[in-house]
Amino acid sequence: MIKRTLLFGSLTLFLLSFSAGRTDSIAQDSINLKAQEALSFAQLKGYNQEFCILIDMSIHSGLNRIFVWDFEHNILLDSGLCAHGCGESTWGTDGTRTAPIFSNTPESHLSSIGKYKIGKRGYSNWGINVNYKLHGLEQSNDNAYERFIVLHSWDMVSETETHPTGTPEGWGCPAVSNRFMTRLDNRLKDVSQPVLLWIYK
Repeated sequence: MIKRTLLFGSLTLFLLSFSAGRTDSIAQDSINLKAQEALSFAQLKGYNQEFCILIDMSIHSGLNRIFVWDFEHNILLDSGLCAHGCGESTWGTDGTRTAPIFSNTPESHLSSIGKYKIGKRGYSNWGINVNYKLHGLEQSNDNAYERFIVLHSWDMVSETETHPTGTPEGWGCPAVSNRFMTRLDNRLKDVSQPVLLWIYK
């Protein structure tokens, strides 16, 4: 049973990485390393040690770049597209699909890199009408709550990869597809400890 679980985990990681166009071992190692750092942080701070959410903004926005990582089995559970902020560009376009700009400044309409604590579940006007408040834990993102930066779904985010077209850009929230948010919501709504979301590049 253990061997079968490990084999399934390895196969899952390969298939999800393949779908994201990142099958090379360097890419897999990169996710692995971030996940190990995330686990150390979760253990230190008393966060959920079952899973975390990683968002690699160095990946083209038309490729899967939000990852749900299983700490217990050291495997990738899920992946999908994720929007970033448009800044001074037109809302809903994909002009910075390969080179997003980041800011922690209010009204910048840009995403912020750094670690976040996923907070309370609430109502959203977007997507499946569910959002999760995000509390920035670093100097690079500590204005997130005041900026109304939340995790939510958006009808304009595709369920499948769109490369070479990028994902439409919003006002800074890490927005995902409706189906992906439904799966995330099922994981998040009943957790007893805060979950780590980490946006990095």
